[in-house]
Amino acid sequence: MSEVLIIIAIVLALAIAVVLILAATKPDTFRIERSTTIKAPADKIFAVLNDFHQWGGWSPWEHKDPALKRNFSGAERGKGAIYGWEGNKDVGSGRMEILEANTPSKLVIKLDFFKPFEAHNTAEFTMLPQGNATNVHWAMHGPAPFMSKVMGVFMNFDKLVGKDFEQGLANLKQLTEK
Repeated sequence: MSEVLIIIAIVLALAIAVVLILAATKPDTFRIERSTTIKAPADKIFAVLNDFHQWGGWSPWEHKDPALKRNFSGAERGKGAIYGWEGNKDVGSGRMEILEANTPSKLVIKLDFFKPFEAHNTAEFTMLPQGNATNVHWAMHGPAPFMSKVMGVFMNFDKLVGKDFEQGLANLKQLTEK
């Protein structure tokens, strides 16, 4: 019986070692990005993104918790605007602050998650006019701490969060093409 336990312990130790080695090979930073073309002028799209009060109309996370608690502070919109939230396990809690608002082409947001995992990232929206439409690019990037690398061995964050970006861009398209 003790030989079986020793074999189980060795197999378990090897499995853990493999996971840790795979995690160590992952990059120290991450980047998730998606784009879409919206048949609306860049300034109309920018106005929606630049005002956190309007995020309820398009953000993919706004409706994942009907009891989501929101608080707004700082500037009304643009640089210095702050949006904090606290919600269920699907949305967690966090804070966003607009750091850069270059009308109508670029918006940079400091994005801090507190729950379910702490993370400090940057979100960027760029709008590039193309005739009577605008190419909207949404990216999020930041450091990849070791625990997120370990989780990345088992899950693909680009696909997981990318689905939300795609839904958000589709919502933004629907809202601004009206």
